[in-house]
Amino acid sequence: MRAPNHLDQTLLALADPTRRAILQRLSAGETRVTELAEPFAMSLNAVSKHIRVLERARLVHRRREGREHLLSFTPKPMDDVARWMDAQRANWSARLQALDDLLQAEDRAAASTPPDKKGRTR
Repeated sequence: MRAPNHLDQTLLALADPTRRAILQRLSAGETRVTELAEPFAMSLNAVSKHIRVLERARLVHRRREGREHLLSFTPKPMDDVARWMDAQRANWSARLQALDDLLQAEDRAAASTPPDKKGRTR
């Protein structure tokens, strides 16, 4: 089963350290694109490409105020990823617990089986 496309977009956006740094800066509040790009050792165009990936993932909202482009962080896609990850964790925890229970039952059964004539358990 594949994760829905919006999860793919969010995970793709979060995979890059520059995009995570952008989100970290935006978590402090709305910022102009030019101010957001200042600390990065790359062109404004390169930062804009990262911002577009974040916008496609719906992690960033852009609004215009005259000639300025203001960006803000939108946490809902991260909440969706966290819910998906929690569901995966619960699923795998249940599967691993079932495996552990099975192995322990086999160990108990082997320990309670008397050995054969050659000293091996049956």
